[in-house]
Amino acid sequence: MTDIDLECCGSDVELSPFPASATEADAELALVAKALAHPMRVRILRILLERRACLCGEIVAELPLAQATVSQHLKILKEAGLVRGEIDGPRVCYCASTDRLTRLAQLVESLTAVNVMNELEVVSA
Repeated sequence: MTDIDLECCGSDVELSPFPASATEADAELALVAKALAHPMRVRILRILLERRACLCGEIVAELPLAQATVSQHLKILKEAGLVRGEIDGPRVCYCASTDRLTRLAQLVESLTAVNVMNELEVVSA
């Protein structure tokens, strides 16, 4: 890795507090799930997590996709907050947002918690 790879994306941005309502949590989970609904976007995220930072050209070299297609997938991941990118001259450095992935795990866990509460209600009834 070059120095730019280690520093390009800085630290994760602070996320807003966990959604107060189930409706807000559902909307946030749906946004992230939609971004991960394509296998190539999942693969791009895995590449970024493995490398900790990456330039777009390096991602393109690892996938059987055109540059424009990879850029579109990165845009969708970025809009969902799963990927951050910073412009460094003519290059754009992309990094996975580990804080956002932690939030995703919490949102999925909240679904499990609802299921557990429903099961407890059935057992106690």
